[in-house]
Amino acid sequence: MALTKNTILSHKEIEHKIRRIAYQIYESNVNESEIIIAGIESNGYVLAKKIKFQLDKISDINSTLCKVTIDKEKPTNAIKTSIRSEDYTNKSIVLIDDVLNSGSTLIYGIKHFLDVPLKQFKTAVLVNRNHKKYPVKADFKGISLSTSLFEHVHVNLSKQPYEAYLD
Repeated sequence: MALTKNTILSHKEIEHKIRRIAYQIYESNVNESEIIIAGIESNGYVLAKKIKFQLDKISDINSTLCKVTIDKEKPTNAIKTSIRSEDYTNKSIVLIDDVLNSGSTLIYGIKHFLDVPLKQFKTAVLVNRNHKKYPVKADFKGISLSTSLFEHVHVNLSKQPYEAYLD
């Protein structure tokens, strides 16, 4: 007997969540002229690109996309960004990842950006799981989900139809 996927979010629901997160980001930055949309490689960056696209459609805020490279196995290793720290100093930043699980990737990403003065710092995730071992939260989230420690959330944003499922 073949196992079936437990779908959390369908393609249409993911598109709706992306649009809603973009509106929330706009609302919290309505007085800003520029914002940095920083996506954690790989799925977080794909999600960040999609959110930036929606944000650019609904607002006149100048948004800059930034790729954040974190070694998820060893998050204390050096973190790299596709833009220089001078480019996000005194700016509003939204750090984006696809799933907030333990919080380690997000917290180390936050720590990296706090090395320079910022105007505002927010986080966004598509799926927020409730198994955090670090005191980090998502300011903007598509869905909150209580799962067991043994379950894993998969998010496919690289090809259509987009989907998020549990296994």
